[in-house]
Amino acid sequence: MSRREAWLSAAAVFAIALAIRIAAAAAVAFPVPEDTAYYAGVARNLAEGRGLISDALWSYQTQPLIVPRAAFEIWMPLPSLLEAIPVALAGAGNWFRAAQLVSVVASSLVAVMAWRVAADVAAEMRLPVGRARTMAVGSGLLAASLGPLVVFGALPDSTALFTALSLAACLLMTRLAAAETAPRNSPKTAPQAPPAATSAPSRRVDRRLIALGLLLGCAALTRSEAIWLALSWGGVAWFWTQGSRRRRLALIAIPAAIAIAVVVPWLVRDWLAFGTPLPGQSIGNAFFIRYTDVFAYQDSPSLGRFLGQGPATLAGVYGLGLAHDFLAVLAVPAFPVVPIALLALPWASRRRALRPLLLVSATTFVVTSLAFPVATLSGTYLHAAGSGLVLAVVCCVAALDQLVVRIGRIRHWTRPVAWLGPALALASTVPLCFVSVTEIAHQATDTSARYAALPAAMARAGVPLDDSAPVITDAPIWLAESAHVRTLALPDESPASVLNLADRFGAKLLVVGDEANRDWPGVLSRGGAAAECFREVPLSDASSAKPQKDSPLASIHVFRIGCP
Repeated sequence: MSRREAWLSAAAVFAIALAIRIAAAAAVAFPVPEDTAYYAGVARNLAEGRGLISDALWSYQTQPLIVPRAAFEIWMPLPSLLEAIPVALAGAGNWFRAAQLVSVVASSLVAVMAWRVAADVAAEMRLPVGRARTMAVGSGLLAASLGPLVVFGALPDSTALFTALSLAACLLMTRLAAAETAPRNSPKTAPQAPPAATSAPSRRVDRRLIALGLLLGCAALTRSEAIWLALSWGGVAWFWTQGSRRRRLALIAIPAAIAIAVVVPWLVRDWLAFGTPLPGQSIGNAFFIRYTDVFAYQDSPSLGRFLGQGPATLAGVYGLGLAHDFLAVLAVPAFPVVPIALLALPWASRRRALRPLLLVSATTFVVTSLAFPVATLSGTYLHAAGSGLVLAVVCCVAALDQLVVRIGRIRHWTRPVAWLGPALALASTVPLCFVSVTEIAHQATDTSARYAALPAAMARAGVPLDDSAPVITDAPIWLAESAHVRTLALPDESPASVLNLADRFGAKLLVVGDEANRDWPGVLSRGGAAAECFREVPLSDASSAKPQKDSPLASIHVFRIGCP
């Protein structure tokens, strides 16, 4: 593939991916799920000059417990820092649409990098030009239209950006490893490596090591799972490159030093803001026994409580975490790409061009699913699954290419039909992509309608939403960002615990929905002295009638907090 053809192919893949993601982003009118609103909301606060601040106190495991509070006690800041730029340019009134720009562009670049990974694989396999071109472009187009990757582009959280940074790092790892493996004076003796990576670096310190360190640092400022990205490079550099032990240590140490230099300023900020440089609640997340433990106030997650469930329950918990991450995150949303890719995994493990990507994907899946078996049900692995999906895309297209070739030999086909494999994959994934985008768009529309109607309904009921005191709610980020009020997360604990929370912060109102698998508001029907301190306020729609079943307000309950 000539340089001109490569640039044209990459540009075409990017343009198609960008068009699809712009359409998907336009269909999503409100930040869903709730963590998306956090990133975009902090970006708006930053653009407005308030700094990295959040009006929602949604985790009680990191001090100090104040609201508003410094943002990102658990998550990482780079997505909001980047989103603040278009938000500042477009104005705070367009905060969500402007924030989407970052994820749209990052997700479109993911498709281009999928194209590049497939092109490297085709070069390593020494495929004929036509098949190599089809595999690369087919992989890029499949990534451009794969439902989960498209949805990532519509939601301005950490997912799309982390995927793009991870893929860029893996591509650079492949080239660095190939350069170190190739004989210094005879690069042509390493035909399996991608053409762009077969010449050894002529400098004592390869500048690509510095670039890798920058990518690792930026990835660490996007998601904590960047640690697995760094460890994967350590494994590749130590076990799959030639040279002395000193040289291999240098390959690991130089990017590590650069990455640490990038991350240290943020660690210092966290130390000053929260008293610790480490992400708050990270260890506690491993000990969840239900997903609502993320909002725990008095009944914090602990190792003793987690182990107290017993061996049988623990086995089920770990099995559920693995099954959820494989089925709900990978196999079902990306059907049939992931099932087909699984058949090609033994083949993929032998490809040097896929080795870093395979290591990152496998490590992230296994560690996240087993270390956070309950927390991952709320999206822990989902937000780091992009590299695994791209690996599946490339393996799927490669497997279909081999299948078509074998069928052609059996059927004695004389005309090239390499395009048939990617075409079959696209025919399966495009309709599912439409379904995925439609589903998330409906969720966004329903959520937007609920929080648009709530302030007026509460004003009619005589309990207006204002910033005189924080509001306790089961959706603290959504309410804070839509109504511009301070909020406290509703812990799924006893009325006495919630009453203690209200007393501590001076909260007078509780807003809660009829969410499944939560005790509230049904726990109040069990009675008790503390339950009597929560008095429901009837809501009405714009016509002053009781909200009907199809009303956005039908599932919302508002309570005054105050003991008789």
